[in-house]
Amino acid sequence: MSAFTPKPWPRKLRSHEWFGGTSRDHIYHRSWMKNQGLPADLFDGRPVIGICNTWSQLTPCNAHLRDLAERVKHGIYEAGGLPLEFPVFSTGESALRPSAMMFRNLAAMDVEEALRGNPLDGVVLLGGCDKTTPALLMGAASTDLPAILVSGGPMLNGWFRGERVGSGTALWQMSEAIKAGTMSREDFLDAEQAMSRSPGSCNTMGTASTMASMAEALGMALSGNAAIPAVDSRRRVMAHLSGRRIVQMVKDDLKPSDVLTRQAFENAIRVNGAIGGSTNAVIHLLALAGRVGVDLTLDDWDRLGREIPTIVNLMPSGKYLMEEFFYAGGLPVVIRMLGESGRLHRQALTVSGGPIWEEVKDVKNWNDDVIRPVERALTPHGGIAVLRGNLAPRGAVLKPSAASPHLMHHRGRAVVFEDIDDYKAKINDETLDVDESCVLVLKNCGPRGYPGMAEVGNMGLPPKVLRKGITDMVRISDARMSGTAYGTVVLHTSPEAAVGGPLAIVRNGDMIELDVPNRRLHLDISEAELERRLAEWRPVVTRPEGGYAQLFHDHVQGADTGADFDFLKGCRGSPVGRDSH
Repeated sequence: MSAFTPKPWPRKLRSHEWFGGTSRDHIYHRSWMKNQGLPADLFDGRPVIGICNTWSQLTPCNAHLRDLAERVKHGIYEAGGLPLEFPVFSTGESALRPSAMMFRNLAAMDVEEALRGNPLDGVVLLGGCDKTTPALLMGAASTDLPAILVSGGPMLNGWFRGERVGSGTALWQMSEAIKAGTMSREDFLDAEQAMSRSPGSCNTMGTASTMASMAEALGMALSGNAAIPAVDSRRRVMAHLSGRRIVQMVKDDLKPSDVLTRQAFENAIRVNGAIGGSTNAVIHLLALAGRVGVDLTLDDWDRLGREIPTIVNLMPSGKYLMEEFFYAGGLPVVIRMLGESGRLHRQALTVSGGPIWEEVKDVKNWNDDVIRPVERALTPHGGIAVLRGNLAPRGAVLKPSAASPHLMHHRGRAVVFEDIDDYKAKINDETLDVDESCVLVLKNCGPRGYPGMAEVGNMGLPPKVLRKGITDMVRISDARMSGTAYGTVVLHTSPEAAVGGPLAIVRNGDMIELDVPNRRLHLDISEAELERRLAEWRPVVTRPEGGYAQLFHDHVQGADTGADFDFLKGCRGSPVGRDSH
């Protein structure tokens, strides 16, 4: 990649169209801003920087972002810019129904239109919770104003009776232990108090930590951003430095389109394999690539990640948590190790203005059990496995580092649940005809089916199986699963059941073969029988009567291309619209 060439400075910026003259409209815009106590000389042509804040008390991961916004402002003022903070829709993972994923695109639209319609020359994106990070990046990419992301950071480690408690991961483990009869309800309630003991996002390598890592690997955040704990003073320093940096980015005109190149996405995919990152990163990076015109596909995920060893020993794949990952050196160490092994585009540009290699080449690994050498990797072939076959013509995904090795090649009898309500009604029934050799199949939980493609793919096992000491079974669905979850779980099966994909016609008793080494997912019926069943299929998911739900149903695309809206693909830029008066 050729070196980035900054634009000459000084020059007139975009905000000049609002604030830079003596006409009635210019005076109108400036005078209203001054009711906040802003001195006149702040409108002298300096960069006007938006602080796009996904703070919300309904989004616990992001509930501390107000403080970080103040730190960003310090940096912006210090570098000679004018900071203006504004809110956008916040997609809280822990409480928002039916799924935060349903509203990722809404949040991205909010970000895009707020940036385009306001007098901003650049933006600092404040995110943290799972969907807030991709939504911010998608919206910023579609306007292509200079942008830098600051993550809120992970929570401190949870501890319960001397054991680490990983947010999400421990919840799945303990809920299964309750059903197996090996944990009491009282102990579960006691453990609840240890799960979220500080501000921040999940302390495992869940989707929030994964997407913070993806932002850093893509070059859209300063080096070291991903892993600093939310309550560590260095998180505030990161926010301050990012505020400084965005002012220079505006002066240089360093934009997302300069950073989000094919090389950047390839780096991120490899990093995701090395950290044992969430399967949700697949959907979010596919959607982001669609915004900047990079032709990224599921096949790229399989090709680029297949030979990447998972070297970060964090839950749900390993044993440690994000706090220890930071102390070990964090993501820069992982990126350096990929670069040393020839698995990194070293010249990929970052928001620092320089190549990614310059940011990481001198970092050190301070704990080689947390960030392991390749010869002691958690799994030699990490990444995301992309499966195809007559059950998933457009692909399905599985996370090898979180799966059981003995189930990576498995043939079993299908036990089918038509939707999530059917699953909940049947899974605890002792008369359910199921054993550990079966394959649990869940339908109608994809983008249109749920709606919003909820994180229900890691179906809890039947109690009769858990009581045998079995902790994993093959599970297949068109849903997603939390990045904190684990197991031999096939996800994102495309096309989804709700639009008539082959998953829709699987029946109880059908034999299904999962062959991860050969990337195959096969429904063992004849082609003629498959075609007959598909011809007989009728939709069971009805179109919503109105509102955003109807918009979502009509325009959401499949998981295999990122579940973005069809009309949001591509970059629409940041042209200054007509004046409002």
